[in-house]
Amino acid sequence: MSGVSVAGVETERRAPTTRGRRDRRRRDNQGRLAFWLLLPAAVAVFGVIVYPILRTLLISFFEVNSALATDTPFVGLQNYIDVLTAPGFWAAMGRTLYFTLVSTALELVLGLIVAGLLNAKLRARWLFRAVVIIPWAIPTIVNAAMWKGIFNAQYGALNAALTQLGIIDQYQAWLGDPTLALNMVIIADVWKTTPLVAFFLLAGLTSIPNELYEAAKVDRASWPRIFRTIVLPMLVPSISIVLVLRTVEAFKVFDIIYAMTRGGPVNGTQTVAYYAYTTAFSDQNFGVGAALSYIIVLVILVLTFVYLRMLRRSEMSLL
Repeated sequence: MSGVSVAGVETERRAPTTRGRRDRRRRDNQGRLAFWLLLPAAVAVFGVIVYPILRTLLISFFEVNSALATDTPFVGLQNYIDVLTAPGFWAAMGRTLYFTLVSTALELVLGLIVAGLLNAKLRARWLFRAVVIIPWAIPTIVNAAMWKGIFNAQYGALNAALTQLGIIDQYQAWLGDPTLALNMVIIADVWKTTPLVAFFLLAGLTSIPNELYEAAKVDRASWPRIFRTIVLPMLVPSISIVLVLRTVEAFKVFDIIYAMTRGGPVNGTQTVAYYAYTTAFSDQNFGVGAALSYIIVLVILVLTFVYLRMLRRSEMSLL
């Protein structure tokens, strides 16, 4: 009996050990399979994202005046110094900040109004939501070409409408004045992007419990008070996402500028991203263009940090 019991114990000990080895082999096989499945994606990410980022950083420390240049002397931080001391850079930075602040503010205000309308209890609410998303669904180049035609000084729809209404006496060159052209580009950008902002805020509005509105009605709270004490605090996370995303996108705006004005007239719509493009590809100064790209990234990070700090403070004050 003792021999049988000892053999049974040894068999029970070997069984868990065998199962443990089998489980480890299975996990190892799954790990190798996952590695080979993820390897193509990792190579693609490295080739498309990581390598260009590191290559651009390296170029920013050298004098590169041609795409096929073989003699590229090391200049250290001189490219960054050249950027920060160039008057054209600071002028482009001012226009970019103006574009970013005005377009983001307008999109946030208009998006909140549109989101409130889309959240209203209407019969054909689904139809209104489908129609509102159309401007955002239009490609940016198509949107820019459409607004360029609307603002045309000779046959534009805006001039025709304002003339027929008696608001202006003669056709205006909306894209012919530097200051006016930048504001016209802002209008085109706001028209396209407001629906996206509205749907972000609509998601926040739909997440607010109806019980809060009912309790406010019982207390006979006015709509301004309801908005300040209920709607706005609940929308702070959505507003944070919108501000960060739109600040980043607006600060690096390029395509709508390129399609509508090519940075003109008289560089009146030349943003930092467009300034980096002309520096690198038109002037063939790739080292300075690379330095410009990293300065743009640094400014975007700073703006995002400031936005998040301000929103966190406002959220704490509303609670």
